[in-house]
Amino acid sequence: MNNRAQKGFTLIELMIVIAIIGILAAVALPAYQTYTKRAKFSEVIAAVAPYKTAIDLALQKAGTGCAALADLDSAACGVPASAGATGVITSVVVANGIITATGTAAVDSVTYILTPQGVTPPIQWAESGTCAANGLC
Repeated sequence: MNNRAQKGFTLIELMIVIAIIGILAAVALPAYQTYTKRAKFSEVIAAVAPYKTAIDLALQKAGTGCAALADLDSAACGVPASAGATGVITSVVVANGIITATGTAAVDSVTYILTPQGVTPPIQWAESGTCAANGLC
């Protein structure tokens, strides 16, 4: 009798391993895409920083005729002009003190909206927009 030890894997064992890897990939890929979009969307969130600072400063200098939120628009009261498309940002607009940033299709064209909660410094900001429903902000 010839008793040789079997070397290697059988076909069924290899098929099971490939099936397990396929299942794991099917679960991991959507999560990875969400993380990638969140990373890209951080550029949209960072783009509103100069507008927040300008609105804070305008409200602190209330004597310049910019004491109400209705006075705070893009290119008025020291608030920067509306930003055009750069990177994953389609636009950043300020109207009545509310900052609205819109992303490109790379981040599902979602919006990020910051609304000031009052005019007394320090200003508290409320986040909203379609980015919350998409899990990006």
